[in-house]
Amino acid sequence: MDKIQLASVDGLVLDAAVHRVPMGRRPAGTVIQAHGINTDKDEGGMFIRLAEALAESGFTVIRFSFRGHGASDGAQRGITIAGEMLDLEAAVDFAVREHPGPLFMVAASFGAVATSLSLPWLGEHLSGVVLWNPVLDLRRTFLEPELPWGIENFSESAQDRLHDEGSLMLDGEFELGRVLFAEMRCHQPGESFTADSTPAIIIHGDRDSYVSYAIAREAAQKHPRCGFHSIHGSDHGFDSREREDEAIKVSVGWLADRAGSST
Repeated sequence: MDKIQLASVDGLVLDAAVHRVPMGRRPAGTVIQAHGINTDKDEGGMFIRLAEALAESGFTVIRFSFRGHGASDGAQRGITIAGEMLDLEAAVDFAVREHPGPLFMVAASFGAVATSLSLPWLGEHLSGVVLWNPVLDLRRTFLEPELPWGIENFSESAQDRLHDEGSLMLDGEFELGRVLFAEMRCHQPGESFTADSTPAIIIHGDRDSYVSYAIAREAAQKHPRCGFHSIHGSDHGFDSREREDEAIKVSVGWLADRAGSST
């Protein structure tokens, strides 16, 4: 693994890492990983393990932390969907320039927002997309939450603080600003995802109390080329080592199959 930095077009420096295939082996393609909100390029360790498994399967892997996350530039309160789309663009530009060949995305949770909204231009570069527990409906996840995590974090009192003070605390530890929530009223990542024809698979826990399993399943059915894999009994983020291993195994297998069909 090599530590690198990526530069977004607005000047922010992003912490990143590249995992390379074993010496002497021709890469099957490149995978960019986009993490969720309130985490970083490691995605709680799962992205590291996924990257290592993918490298052993012949993929170059690029992990990066979005602005305001991990060791990347930017403030938590300054996180925006537009900013994350710029960060993703920086990772894609680096991949296309430095690692030509089939390109794939793995996006977890809120990372699916920037990924899905970027598909109108990103799709021409992509051979496949893997979404883990994806946020595809911002209104039903954040603005008018239907599930326990959203109801707890975005209560009436939290919304009052957002209005009056300009921010609220996510899980009591991560500050989100009012501009991000204004953007959420304008974007429909699910519609962008289902309008795209890039081959995709959604992997989702069927007991997710953060992000709707039903919305993700419906999106997979609407998408012209999307598979769906349920992690039975799992909450958000795949809540045991066994369930994490299942998500990683399914992702690596699907990506290897797609890389084979892309060559």
